[in-house]
Amino acid sequence: MTYNLLKGKKGIIFGALDNKSIAWKIAAKAHEEGAVFTLSNTPVALRFGEINELAEQCNALVIPADATSVKDLENVFIKSMEVLGGKVDFVLHSIGMSMNVRKQRDYDDLDYDYFQKTIDISALSFHKMLQVAKKLDAITEWGSVLALSYIAAQRTLVGYNDMADAKAILESIARSFGYIYGREKHIRINTISQSPTRTTAGSGIKGIDGLLDFTDRMSPLGNATADECADFSIVLFSDLSKKVTMQNIYHDGGFSSMAMSQKAMTQYNKSLDDPDNL
Repeated sequence: MTYNLLKGKKGIIFGALDNKSIAWKIAAKAHEEGAVFTLSNTPVALRFGEINELAEQCNALVIPADATSVKDLENVFIKSMEVLGGKVDFVLHSIGMSMNVRKQRDYDDLDYDYFQKTIDISALSFHKMLQVAKKLDAITEWGSVLALSYIAAQRTLVGYNDMADAKAILESIARSFGYIYGREKHIRINTISQSPTRTTAGSGIKGIDGLLDFTDRMSPLGNATADECADFSIVLFSDLSKKVTMQNIYHDGGFSSMAMSQKAMTQYNKSLDDPDNL
């Protein structure tokens, strides 16, 4: 069912890779809800991903960009305004990558060059995006900017590694820039802390199967899916959330408020009955 929540709105969606990615789901849902937008990802992602299929589905222009490059980001916003016929109403940041995670480096044995790249790609790109947009006056008054985060920004999660630090910075940027952009332009900036999701990137996290099972057992409503995250993102892009800003909003079935659920305790007790686990 569609509600035309984004009818007449224009946007830019960064980070859609393939049909497993949350950004892909958000783009498809935004199209259903009446929005027009451009898509952007790195040249490498464009070669190996399936973004052209999404672009055809949504009748969207794909603009290649390295999100760590201010020059590339300027080109995305300028070209998007040309193609869409004016300022944009919403922007999605769904960008994250850690070579330390990919190489399964332990947190107390990080490669610092990789670490700096993690921060630059996964967090500072968000600040660069916002700063470029502000200097170009590229977002309409009461526009909405959204970035995807994860609970590891605030809680320790084994295996999430330096991405946890990147997400913590990402959330801080949303608050700090949200104050300035809100005060001056009435533009709102929020992050969504989504349930662990089996995206292409998420599948690279060590122990993802056990994590998905654990969080699903712990969450009263179960894990939130990528499609459900897309639905929620549309609300945050829409005029229904005009006074919501500088927030990190948990979209995780209640996991973030739990300490121990009956399902998780039952499973834990079963493992205690197995002598091999003692």
